[in-house]
Amino acid sequence: MIIPFTNDAVNLGILLVVLALIFKTHSLPAFAKFYKYVPALLLCYFLPAILNSVGLIDHASGDRLYYMASRFLLPASLVLLCLNIDLRGVFRLGPKALIMFATSTVSIIIGAPIALFIIGQLEPAVLEGGGPEAIWRGLATIAGSWIGGGANQTAMKEIYGASDTLFSAMIVVDVVVANIWMAFLLFGAGVSDGLDKKLRADNSAITDLKHRVEKQQLANARIPSFTDVMMILGIGFGMVALAHFFSDLIAPNVGDAIAAKLQADPDSWLRLFTSFGSPFFWLVVLATVGGVILSFTRMRRYEDAGASKFGSAFLYILVATIGLHMDIGQLIREWEVFKYIISIGFIWIAIHIGILLLVGKLIRAPFFFIAVGSQANIGGAASAPIVASAFSPALAPVGVLLAVLGYAVGTFGAIACAILMQSLTM
Repeated sequence: MIIPFTNDAVNLGILLVVLALIFKTHSLPAFAKFYKYVPALLLCYFLPAILNSVGLIDHASGDRLYYMASRFLLPASLVLLCLNIDLRGVFRLGPKALIMFATSTVSIIIGAPIALFIIGQLEPAVLEGGGPEAIWRGLATIAGSWIGGGANQTAMKEIYGASDTLFSAMIVVDVVVANIWMAFLLFGAGVSDGLDKKLRADNSAITDLKHRVEKQQLANARIPSFTDVMMILGIGFGMVALAHFFSDLIAPNVGDAIAAKLQADPDSWLRLFTSFGSPFFWLVVLATVGGVILSFTRMRRYEDAGASKFGSAFLYILVATIGLHMDIGQLIREWEVFKYIISIGFIWIAIHIGILLLVGKLIRAPFFFIAVGSQANIGGAASAPIVASAFSPALAPVGVLLAVLGYAVGTFGAIACAILMQSLTM
């Protein structure tokens, strides 16, 4: 029998060593084929899950580490990932790039409730809306991931209270479905000229964009100093402090107001907005808004020193602590529920693809904008630049640019999606 570690410092150290090994091997050529099929993010989740499933790490310690990561590292991650949003740069990409990005976001928001409704006709149990095992709560976490990224996904888990087992299933659906679609996009990048002809698209804007991006890269790159590092930490956690302060003021007032209205009228439409009384909801929203506001100030220059890398590091630590809540054995035992979730995932992505191709055809958008607009939502900052660089290495920052925009709208888009799904269960 394995005796679990109960010391939080020991368990945090184990998680960081696991993360370090993942990303070290990810950078080695010998593991290139392995990571081609197994995303690093998936390992960051499942390796801690294995440690939990075999009983190496104490559950109570895992809960404490998750609380620390979700309340401090998650909002800091949102701030630092949003810090690099260049709205002027996004608008300079042209209307077609923004239209395809917006189309991708909208298709994800409406695709989930449609897919949930379809499967609900075959299995009414998936439309049951009560408790942390409600399917729509788990799907809300996928919406957060597919519109924004891992930070938004975790925010949705906390806001809507999806159970750990349900969230584990959603992680699998997220990774499987998203990576199958990414494989098609990478293939499409290799035959993009032919696809552009079928779409009757003018890709001259892509060439111009490539030259502008190359020039911008050379102008902004710099090596971070110690002062830069301390400033990045100050910006991230300073905004976290403000978000905590104001969320503690706003949430009780909003929650009491909604509760009073529902007491007077239990059938009020305000039932869909009960999460607005959650302090964590406002923590996430305020951190996101704070990061966007800072992107208009001189603080955004710290992205050149690697602010988003700190945000990503915080995010991966958070993902590892979430993994400590997963019991692989329990997930296997609940296959009957999982098979409906994976079906919803494939219908959802099919709706997304269909709407994207239809709009792309109508506005004659280059396949590059279709692919990157989609992956900036579905894959986020981790994989959007991979798809963009498949067209040209110089275009990788375009994927990052749109993906970072996804971080800003991810929380709000996922909330809209969750509200639509929740309305089906009423």
